[in-house]
Amino acid sequence: MKDGRGNQRKQLKMKEVRRRRKFLRLFLIFILLFLELIVSKGTPESYNSAFLENQLEVYKEYNFIRKIAPMAKAKQNNYGLLSSITIAQACLESDFGESSLASKYHNLFGVKSYLGENSVTLSTKEFQNGKWITINGTFKVYSSWEDSIDAHTQLLVNGVDWDPVHYLNVLETNDYKVAAQDLQNDGYATDPNYGKKLIGLINEYHLSEYDY
Repeated sequence: MKDGRGNQRKQLKMKEVRRRRKFLRLFLIFILLFLELIVSKGTPESYNSAFLENQLEVYKEYNFIRKIAPMAKAKQNNYGLLSSITIAQACLESDFGESSLASKYHNLFGVKSYLGENSVTLSTKEFQNGKWITINGTFKVYSSWEDSIDAHTQLLVNGVDWDPVHYLNVLETNDYKVAAQDLQNDGYATDPNYGKKLIGLINEYHLSEYDY
C-alpha cells in the first residue's frame, strides 16, 4: 500500500514538473521571439508584429491557467468538482481572465447578482429563441479570482433555490466530457454549444492533466 501511494505521489510530482517546464518553455519562446523581432532585418514588420502578438496571447492564456489551476485543484480535493471543468469554464466565460468582468470585477464565470449584492451592470450576449442577442446583465462583483472560484464551486455543490441537487450529476462524474455536457443540459449557460466548447478547451490545453 505504501509503495502504491509512493508511486502515485511520484507520478503527481512528475506531472507538476512537466507543467512547469511547459510554462517555462512558453516564456522562453516569448523572450526569444521578442529579441528576434528587435534584431531581425529584411522581414516585413507586419509579419513580425502579428506573429509576436499571437505568441503573446498564447503565453497569456497559459499564464492564466497556471494561476487558477491550484485553486481549482483545491476545490476538486474538497468537493469532487473536476479541475478541468473549473478551469475550462473560467477560460471560456472570462476570455482567459481578459474580460472586463474578470479583470476589473474578478467575476470569472459570468455569475449574475441578486438584489442587495455588490454588482455591476455590463452588456452580455445570450442565446434566445434560436439567435444571439445583446442584453444588459447585472453581475456579481468579487474581491478576488479565488473568491469567484469558491462561489462557483458552492453554486454547483449547493444547487439553486428551487433544486439543491441541480448540479449533482456534474460533481458525481469523473469524466470531463460527461460533466461538460451535464452543465449544458442543466442550463448553466444559454449557449447551445457550451458543452462542446468546454470539451474543446480541455483537449486543446490538456486541462484533464489537472484532474489527477
